[in-house]
Amino acid sequence: MARKTLFQRIRALDAGLQAVMAAYLCERLLPNYELFAEHFSVGESKVLRGVLNAVWDKLSVGKGSDWERWQEKLEAVTPDPAEHDVLGVFPAIAACTAISSLVQGIADRETAPLLDVAKISQGSVSHFLELGEFANIDDAGERLNRIEAHDLMAYELATQEAMLEFLESQSKVTKELVRDVRRIARDEGHSNLGLSAD
Repeated sequence: MARKTLFQRIRALDAGLQAVMAAYLCERLLPNYELFAEHFSVGESKVLRGVLNAVWDKLSVGKGSDWERWQEKLEAVTPDPAEHDVLGVFPAIAACTAISSLVQGIADRETAPLLDVAKISQGSVSHFLELGEFANIDDAGERLNRIEAHDLMAYELATQEAMLEFLESQSKVTKELVRDVRRIARDEGHSNLGLSAD
């Protein structure tokens, strides 16, 4: 139930604040891609970093960008799970999917794709645990209960809740707000899975 409430609260934010929330969550997903790309010498992390930089510029000063071109670049560097039979491919794909949703929301001026980013972020934690630590649990109900009780999922939900509370206290998107949220994401220094590319 808590997750439904969280999504409803995100949906209630001003569209600009929803975009800030989505960009923040994408920053937390990025290290998952960076680690995968570095470990397997595939993809290009600089594409994802470039997209996020363009998004932050748009949110901060209204600077436009060729969003369609960014989407094409993202698609080109999204890993194919058929080519990588490892658990790490799925968090990398989630990072690409979330950033693509963020870009779609900004380009189309639609909030549904922005909300999808929060769902993708939570889903990436769930999927990582389901295929990793809890892969040997056959009972779906028990597996779900274990995932929901896991520290990584608690951390994901608490982090989304904390940022949401912060954004709910803001009346609008400002340059200073964007700078602060971007700094918070950078200072965390690790992904939603607790991984760091450094």
